Amino acid sequence: MLAEVQSPGCSTSSGPWKLSNTRTEVKEPLLPDRKRSRRKSSGQKNCFLGLETRPELLWEDWVLGREYTKTLVLKNIRDKLQKLHIRGPESMFFSTVNPETVVLCPGTSFSLLVTFRPFQRCEYKDSIQFQAKEGSIQVCLHAVLPSHALKVPETVMLPLCAVQHSTQTSLPLKNVSKVLLSFKWDCAAPFQLIPEQGLLKPGQECLIAVDFQPLEAQVFQQQAHCRFGEDGDKADRCCTVLLQGIAKYPYLQLRNPSKKERNSHGDPELHFGSVPVGQSLSTHFEIFNPSPVNVSFSLSRLSGGADMFGSDFRCDVTSGKMMPGGSQQVLVTYSPAVVDIVSVEYLFLSYRGALSKTRIKLTGKCTGPKVCLSSSVVDFRCVEERGSAVKTVELLNSSPVQAIYQWNIDCRNSVFSVLPACGTVLPHGNIKVKVLYRPKHPMAHHRRVACLILHREPLFLDLIGTCHSDCQQPAILKPEHLAVYKHQWCRLQNSPDSVCDLQRDQNTLLNQQEELNSASVISVTPMEKFNKISMDPLSFPSLPFVTIEPSELLFNHKTTSPSSTSSAVSQCVSITNHAKGKLSLIWTVIQDSPFCVAPSSFELAPLKSTTVRVTYEPKQVNTLHGGELECFAYYKDDPDTEKLPCQPWCATVRVIGHSFQPDKEHFTPSCILKPHQVVLPTLSGISCQTVLLQNDGDHPLTFCLNHRPDNALPKSVHILPACGLIQPGNHQIITIRAVPTEDSHKQLFNLPLQLNAAKFTKELTVVSVFEKPRVSFENGSRLYFHPTAVGSKTQRTHSIRNLSCVPVKFQWSISETEQTLIFVKPDAGKLHPNESSLQTWSFSPLAEKTYTFKPTLSFQSDDSEELHLTLELIGMSSTGSIEAVKEVLDVGETLVGSCRSVEIPLVNKSPCPVSFRLSLEQMLEENLPNSEDNSALHLYCQMGTIASHSTLLLQSTLRLCTQGRYRWAIRYQILNASGFGLCPPQKLCEVRAQGVFPTLQVIDACCGGSVARLSKEYLWKLFSLDSLNEHLLSTPSPTELTFKTPTKHSLHNSPSIFTKVMLDFNFGAAPLNSDPSDFILMFCNPGSIPVDWVFLSPEDQEMELEDWAVTGEFSSTDLHQMKVQDNQLFRVSPRSGTLLPDQKRAVSFSYSHDFIGTDRLPVVFKLNFGREILLNFQGVTVDRKEPYLHFASNQHVFTSVAIGDSSPPRQMYELYNGGAVPVYYEVDQAMLSQLQMDNYNHPVLSCLSPQGDVFPGTKATLEWIFSPLEAKMYHMDVPIQIQERDSVIIKFVGCGFDASSTSSSNPIECSVNKALEHRVQRGPFPGQRAFLSDNSVFFGDIPVHTKSSRVLFLTSLSHVDTVYYFWEIPTQRNQQVVQIHPERGCLGPGECAIVVLTFMADYPTVYQLDLICQVTHEAALVENHNALQRWEAEKKRQQDEFIITDRSASDSQRVLVDEIPPARKGPPFRKYKTLPPIFTSSSSEAVSSLYANKTRAERQLQREAAKVRRRPQPPQPCLLHLSVTAHSHDLLDYFTRFPDQYDKHFRYLQLTRTQQTARNSLSTSLSAELFLSTHGAGRDILVDVLTSLYKNLLDDKTFLESLMALAFRPPPYQPYPSTNPSSILPSSPQPPVLVNGTVDGERAAGCSETISRTQTTHWPELAPVDVIEDILLNTLQNIMMEAVRGELVLTAHPPTIMLPPFSLRSGQALAEEDQ
Repeated sequence: MLAEVQSPGCSTSSGPWKLSNTRTEVKEPLLPDRKRSRRKSSGQKNCFLGLETRPELLWEDWVLGREYTKTLVLKNIRDKLQKLHIRGPESMFFSTVNPETVVLCPGTSFSLLVTFRPFQRCEYKDSIQFQAKEGSIQVCLHAVLPSHALKVPETVMLPLCAVQHSTQTSLPLKNVSKVLLSFKWDCAAPFQLIPEQGLLKPGQECLIAVDFQPLEAQVFQQQAHCRFGEDGDKADRCCTVLLQGIAKYPYLQLRNPSKKERNSHGDPELHFGSVPVGQSLSTHFEIFNPSPVNVSFSLSRLSGGADMFGSDFRCDVTSGKMMPGGSQQVLVTYSPAVVDIVSVEYLFLSYRGALSKTRIKLTGKCTGPKVCLSSSVVDFRCVEERGSAVKTVELLNSSPVQAIYQWNIDCRNSVFSVLPACGTVLPHGNIKVKVLYRPKHPMAHHRRVACLILHREPLFLDLIGTCHSDCQQPAILKPEHLAVYKHQWCRLQNSPDSVCDLQRDQNTLLNQQEELNSASVISVTPMEKFNKISMDPLSFPSLPFVTIEPSELLFNHKTTSPSSTSSAVSQCVSITNHAKGKLSLIWTVIQDSPFCVAPSSFELAPLKSTTVRVTYEPKQVNTLHGGELECFAYYKDDPDTEKLPCQPWCATVRVIGHSFQPDKEHFTPSCILKPHQVVLPTLSGISCQTVLLQNDGDHPLTFCLNHRPDNALPKSVHILPACGLIQPGNHQIITIRAVPTEDSHKQLFNLPLQLNAAKFTKELTVVSVFEKPRVSFENGSRLYFHPTAVGSKTQRTHSIRNLSCVPVKFQWSISETEQTLIFVKPDAGKLHPNESSLQTWSFSPLAEKTYTFKPTLSFQSDDSEELHLTLELIGMSSTGSIEAVKEVLDVGETLVGSCRSVEIPLVNKSPCPVSFRLSLEQMLEENLPNSEDNSALHLYCQMGTIASHSTLLLQSTLRLCTQGRYRWAIRYQILNASGFGLCPPQKLCEVRAQGVFPTLQVIDACCGGSVARLSKEYLWKLFSLDSLNEHLLSTPSPTELTFKTPTKHSLHNSPSIFTKVMLDFNFGAAPLNSDPSDFILMFCNPGSIPVDWVFLSPEDQEMELEDWAVTGEFSSTDLHQMKVQDNQLFRVSPRSGTLLPDQKRAVSFSYSHDFIGTDRLPVVFKLNFGREILLNFQGVTVDRKEPYLHFASNQHVFTSVAIGDSSPPRQMYELYNGGAVPVYYEVDQAMLSQLQMDNYNHPVLSCLSPQGDVFPGTKATLEWIFSPLEAKMYHMDVPIQIQERDSVIIKFVGCGFDASSTSSSNPIECSVNKALEHRVQRGPFPGQRAFLSDNSVFFGDIPVHTKSSRVLFLTSLSHVDTVYYFWEIPTQRNQQVVQIHPERGCLGPGECAIVVLTFMADYPTVYQLDLICQVTHEAALVENHNALQRWEAEKKRQQDEFIITDRSASDSQRVLVDEIPPARKGPPFRKYKTLPPIFTSSSSEAVSSLYANKTRAERQLQREAAKVRRRPQPPQPCLLHLSVTAHSHDLLDYFTRFPDQYDKHFRYLQLTRTQQTARNSLSTSLSAELFLSTHGAGRDILVDVLTSLYKNLLDDKTFLESLMALAFRPPPYQPYPSTNPSSILPSSPQPPVLVNGTVDGERAAGCSETISRTQTTHWPELAPVDVIEDILLNTLQNIMMEAVRGELVLTAHPPTIMLPPFSLRSGQALAEEDQ
């Protein structure tokens, strides 16, 4: 699009050049493409008056004060000299130096210089005129200002965009002017243009970014206005661009590809299963975009959950953009760190414009090693002092995770040793360890050794053994002693007194007692199997009476010097006896150990304490040492009170030290600490976690907890061991133990581990939290139920979420009274950290009221107390009911055998959903068969729920098996929550249906071609249309429904027929090679259901077989049918179709007369799911030499006649000649004479025209008089002799009835009227040129000598052509009983003409007349007239002209003939016969005689026939048939049988008198005789004389004034005398006695004259009755014509006219009369 703005300014006159004799100014309109068209027009050249030049000279780029010259060239392109007079420009701004006259020779040019001098900045216009002899031309001179022009696209379509997203595109903006241009955009949301404003240099182009940001899903169309010019704010310089965009809602799906079936009721889940600790597992899910728009998304974690351990899931995609139909895989990695913890996390898929939230659930469980011991006790029994014993224990790992273990024992400083002390157990593997017992002192030994498992709780192994010496042999300690000790220790723990005694005199150990007191309320953990005191479970958890303080000694500051005499360093350890008895303590002494204890054995009194000295004396310098000192304690003497079994207890002290010199650098540690961060689970009891310290170096490694003042470890957190020595390649499992307190909600510690007693450290982060279980309601603490029907159930969902870091068990508590009203699923369960659970609440009210419930949610962790939350539930109940929209649903007519969907609308007007159950009951009707069809109506859903204040469309299927009336009653029950009915079934609605079969009906028919002149009555008989309609409207038999739809079911050429109904479709007869016999039937669907119909020929029903299955054996019938089908002698178009209710369709039938003989073809007319009728197509082709009469039927039924009728009516029977030669016929009179003799010499049947000729293509009418003697049915067989053919016997059937015993109406006439009702043409046929408003006229019963009229309308169906029409009026006995006015005329396109049909009967007759109206196009007549004139001119030229020298004139000149001579008898070849048609191979034998053995003369005649030029024949008209039916009666008979109708007919007196005059040979008046007897030229003379006479009278002023005076005189009033026919006729007529037929005739004539004299009494003051009748008839015709044309509305209310008073009107009338 090019936008341009013109600057205002002055302009001179003149426009583009044009031819003119006088100078005029024409301004070019401002078009959007003006500049481009201007440049194009200025550059091109035009030619006019033989001069070639440019139409315009244009100046565009000019500056004030300068001159600009252009050259205008004129060229003479004619072949003659031209002289031009030049008129220069009128204004001073344009100038030329030119002569006044220029002479141009042919082909020469003339150049004219035009100079432009501008004086101000404006637009200039002028012109130069060249005057030639033939006229003048103008060349426009135009100087335009440089204008601002901007080129922008008309429309910009943006890409499809998602709601709340954006799409971009660009539009080009170009400055096509030659000046600087500024622009500014004005555009509203959701479109945005960037940049909004700017400057463009001449010719510069820039791209404007268009941003589309819709907020709703719809189609956007908006105009963006661009203001441009010198200043972009001016409104008059503006162009627009249509911005179009479509916005749609985005939608993304989360799919788990590992699951084939996706759960549609919940969020998708991604299960990782069990993953070993320290390992990772990756899987993926898909994000799919099924929407047609791009969507930007982001993945985020659900906030507000437990984040204590951090997220174990890592996602590689956090945001992205999805293309339409695209998918993206998101990789999720699960790396668990805490064993036996189920990790749950939710990923939310967020994108703008989303209508719903989408999330995916990630779940995984961390599994650790599962290690067990083959035995929990190792019994060494008795071992000699300084001896040893070895046992083996097996470690079993039943998990798929590698287990790292370490025995918590110093094998070098203990009597027990476990080898190997540390290592790994492979997944599902085992390992054997050796346990060594080397006692050094005679006593019983027992030590519980902990086997530390990384990421698992420790295992405990009891090692027992007894050492004997020669002097001492203590009792042997056995495993059962351990069980007894455990039992007694439990009793001691449960005794309050014992506990109080144990706690006495413990003032020095208050710190330890706090741990004891706190442990009394802590539940037992797996790490404390044999006690309930929070002691060190890794040393000896079964030692409650002896404590050692401190338990760890660090010798990290040993200094040695040459002057020092000793390098030993000592530290003291305090030992306390908490028991009531004396204890003996013995330390295990190991030789060559750098650590030693003094004293090594001693006794400790009850409740006393002592100290021992631990000395570190290294043997080597610059090395590291470490170990564990072991001490066994046992009772020295048995106590007096309740004694414990004499069992030793073991206590240990960990020691480390180094002997590095001050100037010596310590070993550089090389170790791994994993993990670096430890999160202690949120437990109210003791919680433990383990870490692994691996020594990867080549030197030993010592570690100890660095107790810095700024990072003091709380008392609730313990690290065991706090120090130790790790040999190269070994590891140490460190246990972090915590006992959280309520005042420490969350604690974070950084524990530095000092390595090698130097500056090397490892940081270990410990997080300890004391957190109560937390559960939240995600949807709030209040839940509302929808209104619920009493007894039914409503469900709502509600989510609870675990916000704590530990698993939580929950349980809903509902009171017993409320449990019948509400319940929840699941009511109990377990929630893992951060997990949500969807709760489904059900509400089942029992009464109509509002309920409020407050159930309680109880939840707790494994070692916490129970907590509670309350949820408030509010529900309202009401009484529900449903009803049908229609109490009686009438489906209407349904096709029997078909399946139909029926929707039954059900309405719930209550405020609550209603659950229902439906039941169906069929009610029998009288017209149904006895067997019930319960499956006719099937409900898809018999149980369901309807929402409140809504409508449910109940889907059902209706399949009726029989024809009849069906009724069903639908009942319903309201259901409770359990699905049982609350009340008895109630009636909901009633469904009614009418089972019908498809029906068709032929409502009209017409014919053309060779049978175009057949009447509609005859056509109706040929095709048996009455019988066809009767069968089409009847019920099909079961055999006809064998195949409900057309099916190829036969293997033979003559398929089997499943119907007994067979009808003949007789296509009539016509000569060979004549036009086809065409018939058109108008089918109509009178029912209320669509009808599918098809015409099936035998080949349509035959199954296609393989070539090998075809036998090739055919019967004569098969060969004949194959011949008919192969040559397509019978054609039906269309062969199939569908008719909707009240829809009509024209079906054409055609029969080609290509072969002589009778052709037959059985065709099945099939209605889907309905009737199947066999139609026998039959057509006759007659040899042109052979006489042939075609009979539609061999039976004819006469109209019933009353017995004793004095003048029985004449009745007609027609004979049709279907051949090409006239046919002579003769009725056998002998048969009629025999019939008369058999009936007492009474002529029952008489033929008035017993013989005659029937001409080709026409019908001959045989008149019969049927006069019954008795009231019975007569069957009379009458032979009719036909020329050169056998006689045909026609059966005539007539009925005689007694007029005195029947009603006045004739039943036969009523039946005729009824039969004609369905033959009324409802519409035009295809190709019809004109249309009659009625194609049949029924006058009924009328008396003779009366005139009856009907008004018809003839309408032209062509909208472009003019048609001419002409009526062919038949005669009866050379008398015309029917008159039509006008007989001929012309109709313009779409024009309508009125036609008056007058019927006058002179004798009692049954009339069945066929009137033909020929309609021809005017164009065809004109073309025929021109062709005829050319033919006559050529004929006259050939007659008058000849050439002497042309010897071959007879050979080359074509012979003109008027018409082809008629066929002659003789050889098959005729001189002027056209070439025969090309026949197929199957018919070659039949026509071989036409071409075989042609003689030379015949070939010469054939060549001469080709030279003949036939006279042009008139165009073939379109024929319209009008059927006229009437039954005329004698006056006496009519008055006797129809007395009520007698006064409604008017006797035509002129006709009566004429008949009487002719009958009596009396003279009539001169005028009447002259008018009636004058014909031809004489009548024309009479008309001319009377016309001139009438004109002279109208020109006479005196005569006109007298007429005006007579018009104002009031007509005289004279009442008509009473004329009652009953007073004239005899009151009681006697039945006539028929002797010879003359007496009754005279009586009838006398009575007729009496009635005639009574009715024809004249009053001279009145106008003639005939004139009045004509006036009234013309008036009615004019009114009808105006109504048809729309000029008069017959139904309009008549206007009211106020008349003056009567006195005033009387006075005015008298005054006018006096004048």
